[in-house]
Amino acid sequence: MELLAEARDRAVWHVTGGVEAPAVYLIRDREAGGILVNTPVFDSELAERVQADGAVRFLFLPSRHGALELDRWRAALGAEALAGQDEVPDIAGTVDRPLDGSIRLSRTLVFYSMSGRTRGSTALFCKRGPGFLFLGPILEPGESGWPTLVPRGDDWSWENRVMGALGLQDLKYEYVFTDRYTPGVRFGPGAAAGVQEALAGVFD
Repeated sequence: MELLAEARDRAVWHVTGGVEAPAVYLIRDREAGGILVNTPVFDSELAERVQADGAVRFLFLPSRHGALELDRWRAALGAEALAGQDEVPDIAGTVDRPLDGSIRLSRTLVFYSMSGRTRGSTALFCKRGPGFLFLGPILEPGESGWPTLVPRGDDWSWENRVMGALGLQDLKYEYVFTDRYTPGVRFGPGAAAGVQEALAGVFD
């Protein structure tokens, strides 16, 4: 695993995947504990590694695209699976807590419904400086390396994607992570300004 960012109250590791398969991240948060963002093909050795520094309490699925062998991960980690309410019917496996609208996991962790790429796409915003934003497939790296809107033929709603991206202007964050990750992709610091600049080219 690769440590990507670290702050006083949390740290983020890249676990596996990135371009062809949705990237998997591990968040270690002082209040919420361990959170695995997306689940890859199950691997017992990988399950042991992500638990090496403490239990993983939650599996957060930004969309169905990042939910692989969910029930095997739930059983191995003893973790609770979270996903957008409208995404649950399309996920193979058990979602313990459907997320509807803006829901807090702790004082500083908030989920936002951002349907568009898929019907129930959901973002996770880790507040309090520096902010961390996890967008799953909602945005992906553009020409600048910063995440932006990239239209896909199977988008559930392009209009919803645009509206959700406009809402990002109100969030203050230094780091951003998406389903597409390769070494060299820009994720922070300075993510909010970088994302807004990349999005401006789409909106114009």
